[in-house]
Amino acid sequence: MANIKYYFRRVLIVSAIALTACTNKTLTPAPSPTGTPAPLAIAPIVVPSSSPSVITAPTNPTVTIPSTSDTYQVIDEFQRPQFTAQSKKIFKIGQLPNTKVRFNAIDLLAVLASTREYFQNQSTLDPNIQRVGILASEGVTVAKVLETLDFSIDTLQSDIAQSHPLRLEDPKFINDHFRVIEWTAFNPVIKAEKRVRITKYAVFKHPGSRTRTAEFDTGIYALKPGIDSDRLRLKYSKQDALTNIYEPGGKEHGKVQLLAYLSRGGLESALMQGTILINFIDGTSEYYNVDKNNGSAYIKGLAPTKQKRYWYFKKVANIKGYGRTIETKISIRPGVTFAGDILNIGLGKMVVMQQAIGGKQQLQMGIVADTGGAFLPNLHQLDFLAGIFDDNTQYVSTVKEMPDYAKAYILIKR
Repeated sequence: MANIKYYFRRVLIVSAIALTACTNKTLTPAPSPTGTPAPLAIAPIVVPSSSPSVITAPTNPTVTIPSTSDTYQVIDEFQRPQFTAQSKKIFKIGQLPNTKVRFNAIDLLAVLASTREYFQNQSTLDPNIQRVGILASEGVTVAKVLETLDFSIDTLQSDIAQSHPLRLEDPKFINDHFRVIEWTAFNPVIKAEKRVRITKYAVFKHPGSRTRTAEFDTGIYALKPGIDSDRLRLKYSKQDALTNIYEPGGKEHGKVQLLAYLSRGGLESALMQGTILINFIDGTSEYYNVDKNNGSAYIKGLAPTKQKRYWYFKKVANIKGYGRTIETKISIRPGVTFAGDILNIGLGKMVVMQQAIGGKQQLQMGIVADTGGAFLPNLHQLDFLAGIFDDNTQYVSTVKEMPDYAKAYILIKR
């Protein structure tokens, strides 16, 4: 993305991308320095070894006891009430059709395990994952979500280890062992569409430089330990940061760590997607992920360049989803990850989307392991991590056959 003109053209073409990382992971390891990294550096699959009983539903009655009322108060990322929704009009018990469920077993297992590990390690530290949300009306609790994850992990591990047919691909097995909750989209502004909107996000490869050049003149920065980083990051808007305050001669020079220089359009892409793979002009490549933002709200409908929210980055070894800190964020993989409303729908929900592709009904399984400001709140949309792409052309070629809407189901262990 060499210039801002290209960026605006890309935004118009790629209208299917939700602005996930524009505010990505708001609820608030490094590759080799030489050579090009593998297309995706992924940590080994480690399933938490502790007994599932170690984590139980939290005891705070305000977030764990299912409400007997059908009226649910939907909140935003700052926990402020936004609107009410009638849960019984959004969710009902259904069944998957007799169509094979599609997913990459190794990738799904990895994201399930990473999500389960996040619950295991962060349940007492992250109040967001203790919320029951709107699915309380269906008897869904945090404990049931964990039981669903444990059962799915055990099932996949067993089938893979024994080279058996994957039971999670079988709609009959799913209907027999899971409560299949059909999700009707609810948008308080546009009420006619009942299908769930499926946007697509991605990790893009972008050229960049370790030193400032005429083409790559926009820095991305990391917060420095030992500095009053909260004071610093909360003080400046994106527009302030782009006035070279962190560059030599700027009033805050030396208070953040320079990571890389991108084009202006490359910066907006990095902010939008949350994770970026930078191919440096010196021949090396590294992944970077958003870390902490400046606390400015993401404004729906406002052009990306006008948004005041600004993100600081860190180097990472793989793609990161939701998490309290960048060190604890869930490791996610394309093709099996959804970004969604983790406050009102909930983190760790297993989702099957039903779409007509090429005239045939297809079922695709994934897990809600990521979020973003565009989803807080959002009861009518999911964002599908579509892949890692060299450029916009490759992205469009991949996603153009993917429908924009789907019938969606949430799976909860019986």
